[in-house]
Amino acid sequence: MKQADIYVNDIFCGILVEDEEGFHFSYDISYLARPDAAPLSPTMPLAAQPYEKEMLFPVFDGLIPEGWLLDIASSSWKIDQRDRMSLLLACCKDCIGNISVMPHSHE
Repeated sequence: MKQADIYVNDIFCGILVEDEEGFHFSYDISYLARPDAAPLSPTMPLAAQPYEKEMLFPVFDGLIPEGWLLDIASSSWKIDQRDRMSLLLACCKDCIGNISVMPHSHE
């Protein structure tokens, strides 16, 4: 199982998990209580119930580099281009935009 902490505008907003059933994202309860909480995307509005999908959610998949940059990242870190969660964890700590992905901190 792979896990990632997700940040919006440098504020922890939830956890993304990949397991044998697919991908799961849950907004953090304290994030949902913030007056300035912003959803990750229009397709993932703020909600207490977890989101589940067999494939990586488009909002996260869109953060992963494409083309020659994906080739460089894949070969440098020896990550299969089909392993989207590992690519997300390796490449998306400091993305353009307001979403950041960090390895889960196990707090």
